[in-house]
Amino acid sequence: MNVSQPTLRTVNVTRYVTPLREGGSLPAIAEADDGFLYVLKFRGAGQGAKALIAELIGGEIARALGLKVPEIVFANLDEAFGRTEPDEEIQDLLKASVGLNLALHYLQGAITFDPSVNTVDTKLASQIVWLDCLLTNVDRTARNTNMLTWHKELWLIDHGASLYFHHSWHNWLEQAKRPFVQVKDHVLLPWATELEAVDAEFRTILTDEHIQSIVALIPDEWLTGEDTFESPDDYRQAYAQFLLTRIANSEIFIKEAQNAAETLI
Repeated sequence: MNVSQPTLRTVNVTRYVTPLREGGSLPAIAEADDGFLYVLKFRGAGQGAKALIAELIGGEIARALGLKVPEIVFANLDEAFGRTEPDEEIQDLLKASVGLNLALHYLQGAITFDPSVNTVDTKLASQIVWLDCLLTNVDRTARNTNMLTWHKELWLIDHGASLYFHHSWHNWLEQAKRPFVQVKDHVLLPWATELEAVDAEFRTILTDEHIQSIVALIPDEWLTGEDTFESPDDYRQAYAQFLLTRIANSEIFIKEAQNAAETLI
């Protein structure tokens, strides 16, 4: 199977429009030099570049699996940007984020997915639960679904809390084989009744070549400042090995999800 190398466009941020005060990361709506609005994620925010790496890997894996994700771009922030920002907290954030950041195309008019109002078919629910088990995404709960309805389709956003193993790198390869116990809180778990069929399908898509092509997108400058590995390429290979090991042992997180679903009945 030949996999084309995914590419991300790079835009320059030209205007800070408004903050999105969600959690501690302070993302913002910003305009870029291509004329489009984006949800801008800052490398200078609480979790730093690791949240951007998780966002990039999670979003592009979701896209590879055929799920709807807003276009992800690299967003360059100039040193002079934000000097006139009157809010000191935001100004400090902008100063700490000079250089390459990450942004998602802003879905104008999108509505937050509400499980009490919206419905999802069992296959799509199973696909999203499988994805989040792979990524160890703790942030798709009823309280914070991180899904939007836009043009009558379900779109996935905000994967920055995924891959939490990389915040310490402790026993990271061992963690790749662990069940995802937080799946019990997944907003779509009650409808995820086709996990085994989805597992068989997704394992054929996420080949070694496909995973390698996605982790290759991570910029060198997001992979510095630590001493766990010697080079950016070593970090990329660790991410790839974690994901491929987890895919190869997917029956572990499938069983955990199925057991968690049974407790809901």
